[in-house]
Amino acid sequence: MSSNSHSANRITGGGLLIALGIIYGDIGTSPLYVMKAIIGSTPINATLVYGGISCVIWTLTLQTTIKYVTITLQADNKGEGGIFSLYALVHRHAKWLVVPAIIGGSALLADGIITPPISVSSAVEGLEILYPHIPTVPIVICILAVLFLMQSFGTQIVGKAFGPVMFLWFSMLAILGIGSVIAHPEVLKAFNPYYAYDLLVNYPGGFWLLGAVFLCTTGAEALYSDLGHCGKGNIRISWVFVKTCLLLNYLGQGAWLMQYEGKKLTQLSTINPFYGIMPDWFLIIGIAIATIAAVIASQALITGSFTLIGEAIRLNMWPKVRLIYPTNVKGQLYVPSINWLLLLGCVAVVLYFKKSENMEAAYGLAITMTMLMTTTLLCYYLLTKRVARLWVFLFLVVYLCIEGSFLVANLIKFPHGGWVSLAIGLLLITIMYIWLKAFYIKRRLTEYVKLKDYVPMLRELSEDESIPKYTTHLVFMTSAERTSEIESKIIYSIFQKRPKRADIYWFIHVETMDEPYTMEYKVNVLAAQDVVRIDFRLGFRVEQRINLFFRKVVQDLVKNGEVDITSRYSSLREQNMIGDFRFVVLEKFLSYENDLPFWENTIMQSYFNVKQFTTSEGKWFGLDTSSVKVEKVPLIINPAREVELHRVN
Repeated sequence: MSSNSHSANRITGGGLLIALGIIYGDIGTSPLYVMKAIIGSTPINATLVYGGISCVIWTLTLQTTIKYVTITLQADNKGEGGIFSLYALVHRHAKWLVVPAIIGGSALLADGIITPPISVSSAVEGLEILYPHIPTVPIVICILAVLFLMQSFGTQIVGKAFGPVMFLWFSMLAILGIGSVIAHPEVLKAFNPYYAYDLLVNYPGGFWLLGAVFLCTTGAEALYSDLGHCGKGNIRISWVFVKTCLLLNYLGQGAWLMQYEGKKLTQLSTINPFYGIMPDWFLIIGIAIATIAAVIASQALITGSFTLIGEAIRLNMWPKVRLIYPTNVKGQLYVPSINWLLLLGCVAVVLYFKKSENMEAAYGLAITMTMLMTTTLLCYYLLTKRVARLWVFLFLVVYLCIEGSFLVANLIKFPHGGWVSLAIGLLLITIMYIWLKAFYIKRRLTEYVKLKDYVPMLRELSEDESIPKYTTHLVFMTSAERTSEIESKIIYSIFQKRPKRADIYWFIHVETMDEPYTMEYKVNVLAAQDVVRIDFRLGFRVEQRINLFFRKVVQDLVKNGEVDITSRYSSLREQNMIGDFRFVVLEKFLSYENDLPFWENTIMQSYFNVKQFTTSEGKWFGLDTSSVKVEKVPLIINPAREVELHRVN
C-alpha cells in the first residue's frame, strides 16, 4: 500500500512519460492556435510577430514556470493538487476563503468544456489544406466521443498509451521550429522583453492581444490539478523539456511569418502558421500526429475535473456522486456522471461554434478567474508557511497585475462566446454554494444525545418479548463524531417510530481522513452483547464499502470472543445459525413544519430537489441493498410559530 501511495512522487522514466501523456496536453497543443489568434486578420508585421512571441515567452516563464511549476506545486495536500486541495490547506485561517475556492473550481470546470473542442478542432482543420471541403465537425465529435469512453480504464492506462505519443509530438515541435529558426535567426531577439512591452504599449490595440497570448498558458491550472497523478518531481523535470520544445516551435512560426511581412494570413496557402512551417511532404503525417496530440490535450482537463469533483465532495461542496478508482495508482479517479456531462458539453460547444477560430474568441475568459483565485489562496498558504510578508505581498502585487491584465483583455471575448463558459461557471457556483450552505444549515439543526443514557433502555427493549423482533442485528449509520453521542433521530427511530427490537444494536460512524490510503477501525463496546459502536477511519481514496468492512470487523470480534452473533432463537441457536443483519439509513426530508427565512428555505428546497438525482446514502456507503431499510425522517430546521386555534361550540 505504501509503495502505491508514494510511487507517483518518485522521479522515474515511466513517471516522466506518464506526466507527458496526462498533464501537458492543453499547454502542449497551444502552438496549434496561439500565433494564429495573435495575428488574426491583421497584416503581418515585425512589431506584431516579435512582440507576440516575446509575450508568449515571458507568459510561459512568469505564469507557468515561476508561479505554477516552482511555487504552486509546493502547496500539495498529501500529494494531491488543485484549487480545492489548496483550499483544504488554508480554510481554517479565514472563513471567506471558501469564496475564491468555489469561484476558481467552478471556472476551471467550465472552461474545461471548451478545451477538448478547441484542441481537436484546430488539429482536424489542418485537413482543409489538403481537402478544402471536408466536413470537420462530425470528425471532431467522433474523436471526442472515443476519448471520453476511454476514461473508465483509468489514467494509468491512458498515460502509458499517450506518453510516447506526446514525446513524439514535442520532439516534432522542436525539430520543425529549429528548421524554421535557422532560416530566419533574427526571430531570437524576441527573448528581449522590450518587444513585448512595445507591442502592449505602443502598438494600436496591442493590449487587447493579451487575450490571444493568454491561450499559451491556459493549461497551467490543470497541471496543478493533476499533481496527484504524476508527482511534483516528474512534473518539474518534464516541464524543462516541454517548455524548450514549445518555445522553439513558437520561434519557428514567427520566423515563417516574417517571410510574408505585409500580407494577411488569408492570403497565404495556409492560414495557420503551425502547418506553414511543415514541409509539404510531411503535412499529412504532421496533421495525423497533431490530431492525436489534440486528443491527448483534452486529458489534462478531464482528469483534473475528476480530481476537483472528488475533493469538492469531501469538502461538502458537491453532491455525493459515484466515484470509481480504476487502478491502484495514487490520485487516479473516474467520475462517471462528470464524464458524461463533459462529453455532452463538448459536443454542444462543437455544434455551436463549429470552427476553432470561433472557439478562440470564447476560450480563456473563465480560466483567468481560476488563476486569480489560486493566487489569493496561495498567498494565505505562503503566510502559513511563515514566508516573509514582504515576499508574499510582492508575489500578490505582481500576479494580480499580470492576471488582472489578462482578465481585462479577455473581457472583449464575452459577447463572442465567452458568456458560454461564464454561464456554465455560474451554474456550477450556484450548485456548490447551495450544497455548502445546506450542509451548514443541517449541521445547525442536528441534535445529539448521550448514548449511555439510552443503553439501559436498549437492553430492556432487546429483552422485551412482547414486541416482535425486528432483526437479530440492527445497524445504524451515525454522523456523530464523538463516540459518546448519537443523533436524537436514531433514538426516535428505535423507540418511537416503530419499536425496533434486536439482539445487538450496532452504530457505525465513518470519518474521511486526509491520508489517501488509511484503513483503520475502532470498537467501543458500550454494553456487552447488546450495544456496540464502530468508528471507521478511511482515507479519501478508499471506496466506502461499509458492508464488506463491517463483516470483516464482526469476524474479528467473534474470533476474539468479544461478541456472539449466533441467533438467539432457541431452535436456530442449537443449529449454530448466524443471526440476520439489517442496516437502517435515515434519509432526511424538509418538514412542512418549518418557518424558515425565504433565502434559507429556497436553498433547502433546491438542495433536496438536486439530491433526488444523486447517489443514495446506502449506495454511497456500499451497503447491500437487500438488507437496507431507508427511513424518511423530517428535517425541522426552524419550527413554525405557535398556532392559536379557538374551539367553538
